Amino acid sequence: MGKLANISGKEAAKAFEKAGWSIRGQVGSHKVLTKAGVRANLTVPQHAELAPGTLRALIKTAGLTVDEFLALL
Repeated sequence: MGKLANISGKEAAKAFEKAGWSIRGQVGSHKVLTKAGVRANLTVPQHAELAPGTLRALIKTAGLTVDEFLALL
């Protein structure tokens, strides 16, 4: 399993877009991403560095593994 250190919210949002998620809008400093056929939304904070636990939760909600996510970066 790869390491999730030092990934910004902007980098994470771009990786999720490569996985088929699209940006629906922004609420404050959080981008909201949706995907057709998936009931859940991803809310990605646009921080300079995301906490590893937050990023892991987003990856799990997106239905990806950590290694799949790291390959999208």
